[in-house]
Amino acid sequence: MAKIEAIETGYYHVPLQRELTDSTHGIMRNFELITVRIRDTDSAEGMGYTFTVGRNGGAIANIIEREMATAVQGKDADAIEALWKLLWWEMHYGGRGGPTILAQSAIDIALWDLKAKRLGQPLWKLLGGFTDRIPCYAGGIDLELPLAQLLKQTDQNLARGFRAIKMKVGRKRLSEDVERVSAMRSHLGRDFPLMVDANMKWSADEAIRAGRAFSAYDLTWLEEPISPDDVTGHARVVREAGLPIAAGENLRTLWDFRHLIACGGVTFPEPDVTNCGGITNFIKIAHLAEAFNLPVTSHGAHDVTVHLLAAVPNHSYLEAHGFGLDDYIAEPLRIEDGMAVAPSKPGHGIQFDWKRLGSIRDQAS
Repeated sequence: MAKIEAIETGYYHVPLQRELTDSTHGIMRNFELITVRIRDTDSAEGMGYTFTVGRNGGAIANIIEREMATAVQGKDADAIEALWKLLWWEMHYGGRGGPTILAQSAIDIALWDLKAKRLGQPLWKLLGGFTDRIPCYAGGIDLELPLAQLLKQTDQNLARGFRAIKMKVGRKRLSEDVERVSAMRSHLGRDFPLMVDANMKWSADEAIRAGRAFSAYDLTWLEEPISPDDVTGHARVVREAGLPIAAGENLRTLWDFRHLIACGGVTFPEPDVTNCGGITNFIKIAHLAEAFNLPVTSHGAHDVTVHLLAAVPNHSYLEAHGFGLDDYIAEPLRIEDGMAVAPSKPGHGIQFDWKRLGSIRDQAS
């Protein structure tokens, strides 16, 4: 039995290649990356990570180093469910969400990577092995891009092999959103998959009005139209807006998803593996969605999430997120004719350039 011998935490400010904007977070120039490397007594190593949109990453790194590392030290590295429950209850009174669950997510990802490497299997096969190709969309973070630049960005994504596109909505005037969605639909053609994302901008009534205004443009979904805490509002939007609804990137537990799904508040459940409790919880959420005959999608961390959607039969689209790590990993996500290809290497296959990450950490300090 291999036991957890050492845990190493990294904390980095990753600069974005260009400014990104959405309706809630405004202008974003960097994001925070928090990494976890777990080594066992057989000298095998697994790696996990989480991220923020630019704040509170230090708290996450601190929780891992000061609280969680000591809690799992010396424990069986393969007992992932037991370790998940241990951390959940150790941190429960001061946790249950916020930076605590992001920290737990990163550790859980590292443990699954370690286990898959020890077994010599790619993660997606270890978790179920449904398929190695997943439909993938380019997730634009582009609310303030002028229309001409938005269309140019879209053409660049098409040239990269994407066959589905998501754009931001939630401008000051709904008429501006409608104009941009209309232009995108004309640019892409009638049957091209197009999603829109409001980033929690509206009330339920405003979201219903927006959904009805968008209904002529055959959208695949309207994402995060309202606050994630307004569960009954979500149910109203699903019933009355006339569009499928994707939501869940800001939900933090399996039980959060149970409430939203059971009340009919979502069409495409959308967990983020870096903040919903890690791989352990993501897969449970996917199976929960399957029990309600719902397709599961994803948010963020596409280099890990491609494995998770590839493992389950009710996958829909993988999001290729704007907070990408292509400049810092050996083999970025591969897109072939609109499909993301799940890696065949043992584990999740992500190999960071630690020297380059170290250089941006030094610059940030």
